[in-house]
Amino acid sequence: MAQYFEAHPDNPQPRLLKQAALLLQKGGIVAVPTDSSYALVCHLDDKDAVDRLRRIRQVDDKHHLTLLCRDLSELANYARVDNRQYRLLKLGTPGPYTFILEATKEVPRRVSHPSRKTIGLRVPDRKGLQLLLELHGAPLLATTLIPAGETEPLNDPQDIRARYEKLLDAIVDSGACPLEPTTVIDLTPMGAGGDPEVIREGRGSLQALGL
Repeated sequence: MAQYFEAHPDNPQPRLLKQAALLLQKGGIVAVPTDSSYALVCHLDDKDAVDRLRRIRQVDDKHHLTLLCRDLSELANYARVDNRQYRLLKLGTPGPYTFILEATKEVPRRVSHPSRKTIGLRVPDRKGLQLLLELHGAPLLATTLIPAGETEPLNDPQDIRARYEKLLDAIVDSGACPLEPTTVIDLTPMGAGGDPEVIREGRGSLQALGL
């Protein structure tokens, strides 16, 4: 049965998020609010946790998982970033953008895209999630909490509790999210002198990135 933590959206209680961080370090799966929608997160280096995450979401290894990082310096450990890409990343972080980049060797092959060796990365702009990342001490692997066979992410923590209580280790309730997906931008073409490719336009403004 999932533990249920009610964290204040603006002043999240560190003691609650410390408990959630401990569960993640032990291989747990936790539902957390982001600056776009609720997501499921787990420890990057725990194969069993990653497998569980995929099973709960019912997605295969071709589904891009996203790495949540605290800041740009942490992101640069897990992705190859040139100067042009970095300038664009700086404009969009923290914020509701997911950037697809070439993964470094720090990213386990099982969680990067199997044929492209890419990974989605984002720096979320949500206080509770930033504190959880700080307490965890490393990036978290994430996927939007969209039930199998549905198209919209869940946004009500009580609904998440009713539907996933037996599958998750914890739920962090910080109220509703904006319920608009991140803007997804593939930056890998820039590595060969090309232009970034907009995969999905969502909450993140393209104009803010000059696109």
